[in-house]
Order: sequence, then structure tokens, then C-alpha cells
Amino acid sequence: MDSSTLIESFAEFAKFKNIDRPTMIRILEDVFRTMIRKKYVTDENFDVIINLDKGDLEILRYRDIVSDTADIFDPNDKEDDFEFDENLHIKITDAKKIEEDFEIGEEVAEDVKLEDFGRRMVMTARQTLIQKVKDLEKDMLFLRYKDMVGELMTCEVYQTLKREILCVDDDGNELVLPKGEQIPKDRYRKGDTLRAVVHRVEIYNGNPKIILSRTSPEFLARLFENEVPEVYDGLIVIKKIVREELAGLDEA
Repeated sequence: MDSSTLIESFAEFAKFKNIDRPTMIRILEDVFRTMIRKKYVTDENFDVIINLDKGDLEILRYRDIVSDTADIFDPNDKEDDFEFDENLHIKITDAKKIEEDFEIGEEVAEDVKLEDFGRRMVMTARQTLIQKVKDLEKDMLFLRYKDMVGELMTCEVYQTLKREILCVDDDGNELVLPKGEQIPKDRYRKGDTLRAVVHRVEIYNGNPKIILSRTSPEFLARLFENEVPEVYDGLIVIKKIVREELAGLDEA
């Protein structure tokens, strides 16, 4: 798998998941820098340049040019504490193979290809990218519905179970209406539209679980706001709600 195919696939995946461009680039760079550290120990002398539009990836490694004898330790030289590091340094003979005009003390910038990391490491990076994007999507969903607690929303029923009704929002995210949060006379079938308030948001087995309610005081309050203009405008203030059989407002 080449770099363009890898980046293009994740750019499309991120677009489908509504992940913004800077965040996707940050995730990609983080994964590639992890690959660099695994292979070269440090990534401090590397630049990672990503172009999502073209599907381009450029990894540049910078090394200082040293003499051919720089790695030879001289025990008689008390100031000879230089330690040659192949990742950080390149000998002048090798540097001149890249460009004849190079001199000692200058810096060499070299392209590092994705295939240089090996197939196994690239596949691991791909799996890591998928997981990071999925984790980010979960975080975004959790925060989005955390801010919506107490708000009235409309969703579609896609499955009715004994203990709960499963619904989906406009983006296909699963929402749960537990039996205890249902009005006893509620009867829904797959494809029906359902109105409820976002009751709470929990993390269950690492996934956000959005729980709806049609029995909470907030649900009735939101219905009153929708049905009675004076309540919505603040001319009438609801002080307390006690549920009884309300024929009109519970029909949603």
C-alpha cells in the first residue's frame, strides 16, 4: 500500500464521519510519527508533510554531515566525546553520493518512503488510524449529546424490544428509549417517528449510550414550550410538573 492510497482512504473516511480537516491531519501525523519513533527511536529530526487533497505524504529526515572518522574514538583526546548516531549524522562520503557539493557541518534532507518501514508496520499504522478515527467519532458523539441533555428531539424507531425501543437520529446514531422512560400507552413500530428528550448520556463498554425519556418533567416542559407560545416566550413560567394522563401533549 503506497502513501497516497493510505491517505486518500482516510481522507474519504474522515469526510464521511464529518471529521474536520485539521483534526484528520493531526491524527495522520501522530500515527506516522509513532512509526518513525519505532524505527528510528526519535522523530525530532523529521518533518511529516501531509496533503489530503492530493493524497501526498512526505517524510523528511535531517542529518548533520560529519567526517568519515567521526565515529572513531580517540582515548588520548579528552575532548572527544562525540557519539556517532546513524539517524542524526551522515558521513561526508555518503553525503556526497546524494549531492557532490555537500560539506562537513551542513545538513542533509532525505526523503523517507512509506515502504521503508515495512509492510507489517504500515498495516499496523492503518489499523491504528482506523481505531483513532473511531475513538474520535465516539468522543464527538458523546460531547454532542451531552450538550443536548434536556432538549426535545425527533428520531426514527428501527427496533422495538421488550425492555427498550431503539431509535436512530438523522446521522444514523443509535438512541435508546428504556421501558421505564416510556409512557405506558406508547405503541411504536419500525419506521415510526418518535419525540423525546435526551435524558442522559453514558459510556457503556467504551461506547456512548444516549438514553431518551418521554416521562421526565423535561419532556413535558419541552412539549409545553412547543405547543404553548406563551411558555416559549417566557410569558408563562412552569414552576412544577406533575404527570397525569394528558391526552393531547403526549401524542408525539
